[in-house]
Amino acid sequence: MDATPSPSLWDVIVVGGSAAGLSAALMLGRARRRVLVIDAGSPRNRFADHMHGVLGNEGTAPRAFVQRGRAEVAAYGVELRDGTVEAVLEADSGLSVVIAGGATQHARALVVATGIADDLPDVPGLAERWGTSVLHCPYCHGWEVRDERLGVLATSPMAMHQAQLVRQWSERVVLFSERMGELDAAAAARLRARGIDIVRAPVVEVLGDGPSITGVRTADGIVTGVDAIFTAGTPTPHDAFLEGLALPRTEQPAGLGSFLAVDQTGRTGHPRIWAAGNVVNPMVTVPIAMAAGTMAGSAVNAALVEEDFDLATAARA
Repeated sequence: MDATPSPSLWDVIVVGGSAAGLSAALMLGRARRRVLVIDAGSPRNRFADHMHGVLGNEGTAPRAFVQRGRAEVAAYGVELRDGTVEAVLEADSGLSVVIAGGATQHARALVVATGIADDLPDVPGLAERWGTSVLHCPYCHGWEVRDERLGVLATSPMAMHQAQLVRQWSERVVLFSERMGELDAAAAARLRARGIDIVRAPVVEVLGDGPSITGVRTADGIVTGVDAIFTAGTPTPHDAFLEGLALPRTEQPAGLGSFLAVDQTGRTGHPRIWAAGNVVNPMVTVPIAMAAGTMAGSAVNAALVEEDFDLATAARA
């Protein structure tokens, strides 16, 4: 008796086709798995012109990085489709993946790598410069704005840490602290000890010409000159399509929100679902997302290998 799963069933469906998802697909394709990648085409870093801190891809445009990755996984027989997943349902043979405007697909396992959205403060002039002169990660963008006038727009108490980091790239740093609450005397003294200015008035507008920033206007009418702003949006994971499965979640530190809980391999509370990248950790950078996707892809294949042997043994018995 043949215990091989039906050819109409994908071994794995990967939802999300950027750093984490394509890394998982690469491992699975090389393991000779039948893999489908479904990608909505909106990676988190699409607003940036270049990636940094990515060894071997320093300065590569995010779009070019994804295009090269898609070509690499396709060479191993991985199928790529544009689309958005609306829901994931339990099925007798594994999982059913409902695609918006398309046919439902079925898979033995699922890798979720859909990333997050960064919901920015509602400040005029801020969102339209996201990824150019409004930045979030000093490791990713600090070198490009070194020695310039840098502002840190607080969105939570985590801004204290962000301001201290940003100071490594410039001696001219100002913290707009209103959104982080009352700053105690010790914290203020710590920042000022390294020359960081503190503006407590609420920010009402970011000024500039096109993508460039010239200053920040506060509610008291004062304009503070800056060349770039570091801030942190509220991270919202793209995982609503999993709600029907009631997967375990965990609270990220510093009030960053609720995210899927996973083990060291990326496995969620469901035995057939793994997740990797920003969808489980908003602090993950591109290299870490790639590593997490690689781990998840390898773990999925290992789980399917065990299942293949279980099926074959049961069929022979």
